[in-house]
Amino acid sequence: MTAAGVDVMARGASVRGRRGPVFEGVDLDVPAGGLLAAHGPAGSGRTSLLLALAGRMRLSGGAVRVGGHVLPAAGGRVRRMVAVARAAPAVDLEGRLRVREVMAERCLTSPGVTGRGIREAFAALDIAPRGTDLVEDLGPAGRLLLATALALAERPGALVVDDVDEGLPPDAQGPVWQALQQVRDHGPTVLAGCLHPPPPPTPGLVALLLPRRSRDRLPAGTATVRKDADT
Repeated sequence: MTAAGVDVMARGASVRGRRGPVFEGVDLDVPAGGLLAAHGPAGSGRTSLLLALAGRMRLSGGAVRVGGHVLPAAGGRVRRMVAVARAAPAVDLEGRLRVREVMAERCLTSPGVTGRGIREAFAALDIAPRGTDLVEDLGPAGRLLLATALALAERPGALVVDDVDEGLPPDAQGPVWQALQQVRDHGPTVLAGCLHPPPPPTPGLVALLLPRRSRDRLPAGTATVRKDADT
């Protein structure tokens, strides 16, 4: 299961949409085998940042380098190097499928992934989902760790997993972060998104706080109430 982790560097990385900046001016240095926790509220651009670091969203400004490959020129190489476990809504497991079905799907769609490799990833994360279980019945932590194991089976240089603490009470968050630490023990750099950074101690943690951005501000004096006539 061991893969060689890659370093991830960003300088002034920015993405802009039609309504303005999604995130901007991001600088970060994550060593090979390290853990990035990009944290902040909804609307802060966490998911977009992770997808940009994975070569799956084009930068509007700045630069990103992953394992010596600079985006966007080396986008294809970076995408082959970075596995995305979860970055909803773009990447997520279908809740109505059974575990055995998502395993079979991953073996078909990801070169080099085998059923044995997935089971080894399950063991690495200390999970044992039954093949007949529906993904949606696994609970927040179970779904997250299943998605992470499937991505780990790809033997990537870096692994993206967003919304790490979504739906989890505080006492359930520690074991999930510990599982992500176990992912690092098998080589990959972990690029995580979350509302709050992991609890200490977290060796090798690079924490990045992203601010909330409002791209829907109205100019002063704009009326927002609409009354529809019924007659």
